[in-house]
Amino acid sequence: MAASRIRCPWAERTEIERDYHDNEWGVPQHGDRRLFEFLLLEGAQAGLSWVTILRKRAAYRAAFDDFDPARIASYDEDRLETLMQNPGIIRNRLKIRSAIRNARAFLRVQAEFGSFDAYLWRFVEHVPVTQVWPTMADLPPRSPLSDRLSRDLKARGFGFVGSVICYSYMQAVGLINDHIAGCYRLQADGDG
Repeated sequence: MAASRIRCPWAERTEIERDYHDNEWGVPQHGDRRLFEFLLLEGAQAGLSWVTILRKRAAYRAAFDDFDPARIASYDEDRLETLMQNPGIIRNRLKIRSAIRNARAFLRVQAEFGSFDAYLWRFVEHVPVTQVWPTMADLPPRSPLSDRLSRDLKARGFGFVGSVICYSYMQAVGLINDHIAGCYRLQADGDG
């Protein structure tokens, strides 16, 4: 039955993308570790396809201490070099260094707002933005909201958080719920 569902076209390429679309994409995510996981993965994805990151997700989980920002914030140069040797992740020094820097910035945001969850969800007044697009070509790569989040994260010391990455991040954690007209997830999510 699931094979006959109409999905956003990008989700039909591989089983891992289909599962991600059906169970995570656009679904509101809460909890700081979960939000940090997606922030780290979105930064790693920059310039690559999301399916590449989905395939490496388990390796990232193992390499980055189950996405524990406090542990990652303590990584030193030796740990960075160890990560550079890990074939299971994207071995880009700037991206790995950014993950460490972002963990430190993440902890500062937690200290200021009580949680990263509270900080992040205030950008949409704690209510997901549901958007329906006629075709994939209509889906924007960024928005005024992602521009605002990007500027704020950068001001707080985060890296690899340009507006396009922030838009993808907001989709991944459900602040923005974007689907193509006819996608079964619109009905599953109650049309917003």
